[in-house]
Amino acid sequence: MKKESIALGHISAFVAYLIFGLNIIVNKDLSNSGISPLALFTFRSVGAGSLFWIISMFRPSEKVERGDFPKILVAAILGFFICQLTFLYAIPRITPMDCSIVTSLSPIYTMFIAAIAIKEPITWKKSLGVVISLAGFIFLILNSVSNSSGVTSTQPIGIILMIFNSLSFSLYLGIFKPVITKYSVVTFMKWIFLFTTLMSLPLTAKEIVTFDYLSLNSTYVWELAFVVICATFITYFLIPVAQKNIRPTLVSMYSYVQPIIAIVISIYLGMDTLTWQKVLAAVTVFGGVLLVNYSRTRR
Repeated sequence: MKKESIALGHISAFVAYLIFGLNIIVNKDLSNSGISPLALFTFRSVGAGSLFWIISMFRPSEKVERGDFPKILVAAILGFFICQLTFLYAIPRITPMDCSIVTSLSPIYTMFIAAIAIKEPITWKKSLGVVISLAGFIFLILNSVSNSSGVTSTQPIGIILMIFNSLSFSLYLGIFKPVITKYSVVTFMKWIFLFTTLMSLPLTAKEIVTFDYLSLNSTYVWELAFVVICATFITYFLIPVAQKNIRPTLVSMYSYVQPIIAIVISIYLGMDTLTWQKVLAAVTVFGGVLLVNYSRTRR
């Protein structure tokens, strides 16, 4: 694979998880708007799906083989329906630290799932890289004392939901690379969001029609626009690009970048200070990512 393609994969994963990190903060505030998690999911699905279908009208027509539709349906269930619903319901029930620790196992899930599903080898470099990044991530979390979410304790249901969240997205990353590689990102994602809309709309149609949209202040409107356009449309455009160009385990490992990005932004805004613990954690996380990047891949 060309170096340019690999670089594109890394950049896509990095930007996607950067937006995912910001999305956690936005969703915590948006949860106070009166929009239920299920209705918010439908807004995301309809909004992002509409954008993908509009873009597809200006592109050459691409036909999806009939046998691939069931695979895309399962990908929609795992990569968006289950993943996003569990996330939206878990966020008000779990502290940021506990959420980060639970989701830190995602790259390990992905590594083993990819080994089974697409025969991606588990080499000593890949295993060591995952362990090193995991150690740096946990070290960073344990040395963080900030908690501005308003959630003072974690409910067991919050942990369970985040485990399902990590597992479903790991299955999506680890299993569906062949079908994602087969089609353009726009074609693949327009069908993903059509399926998720058809699954969620019957459950939320009444709330969406009867909701008092005039009660939303300008902040909630901008946050809703961010969630639909940035945290759904852009991220779910970038993740398949990353999946096409780098290995599933590498894509998943960029989840470790989220807290580092949050710290960098906090330091830039004067809300946090740079310490040796944070520098060591960042070096460790990215060192593990580099080690996995240079591990042996299946030809």
